[in-house]
Amino acid sequence: MSVVKSIELVLPEDRIYLAGSSIKGQVILTLNSTLVDPIVKVELVGRGYVEWSEEAGASCDYSRNVICNNKADYVHKTKTFPVEEMASRSVTQAGVQWHDLGSLQPPSRTFKLSSHLSLLSTWNYRLPSTFTSKFGHVFYFVQASCMGREHILAKKRMYLLVQGTSTFHKETPFQNPLFVEAEEKVSYNCCRQGTVCLQIQMERNTFTPGEKVVFTTEINNQTSKCIKTVVFALYAHIQYEGFTPSAERRSRLDSSELLRQEANTPVTRFNTTKVVSTFNLPLLLSVSSSTQDGEIMHTRYELVTTVHLPWSLTSLKAKVPIIITSASVDSAICQLSEDGVLPVNPDHQN
Repeated sequence: MSVVKSIELVLPEDRIYLAGSSIKGQVILTLNSTLVDPIVKVELVGRGYVEWSEEAGASCDYSRNVICNNKADYVHKTKTFPVEEMASRSVTQAGVQWHDLGSLQPPSRTFKLSSHLSLLSTWNYRLPSTFTSKFGHVFYFVQASCMGREHILAKKRMYLLVQGTSTFHKETPFQNPLFVEAEEKVSYNCCRQGTVCLQIQMERNTFTPGEKVVFTTEINNQTSKCIKTVVFALYAHIQYEGFTPSAERRSRLDSSELLRQEANTPVTRFNTTKVVSTFNLPLLLSVSSSTQDGEIMHTRYELVTTVHLPWSLTSLKAKVPIIITSASVDSAICQLSEDGVLPVNPDHQN
């Protein structure tokens, strides 16, 4: 029995797949010579994993680090293709393509097959987005392998970018339009006082990845000092859910700044200034989720406008909750068709 010369997996580069769509690809297998009962297996796998360490026993006379972790399996689909069937059956019967490409070396034989797998997602079961951080990972990959007599002779793996779907809006009503106000009374120059009022207005607070977030900030400066620094930022707050080795449930919250802007227009004294800002959301984002979903991590977003008061160590902040959601592919195309072929919406490409 000869070894496999090579196995290649061909997929569109840098493509973002929406949960519920199909993945189209090709496997190219090159054999040095005849192989006894060879089988090509194509797998679609999606997994998640979180891990962090935290201090335990601080209230006692000892202190030690405890590892908290958790994992989830989101999808695992497999298709097998006997190489002999690839040569003997037609494309419509076997659902694959086979070609003897006539390699430059006569002993080698090359087989090419096409495969279609679906990222199943429904309103009752959602797939999270591809994600990575220092505490957790969600990843998807397609793996092609060639097996002979139950031994894996060669394999090739390619990772995917998957935009997940969300059911968050089912229990959280949209807020359209949206208005948030914050006010701070400040003292300066020993006996002088004033008020700074901050208002944020948005047409809506629910967006999908790749959209533009447009908002208007109004700053009413009723002091005799000029405000020079106004910062706009979009934050992601991720809560990780895990278990200790003794099966105790633990959680950890981690916040990160995704987008940031600074206003170049100073807010003069006893004056009101309006600033219109725009954030372009990334094409791939974790969708918002509630803590009731029973998953390994939960994500929420927040738009924060911060006014730094130059005569004081304090600052004034106004916070707006932002919901990131993604429409699910219609349930009618979530299942594989009889020939295993599903179209991929070109709108979900990079």
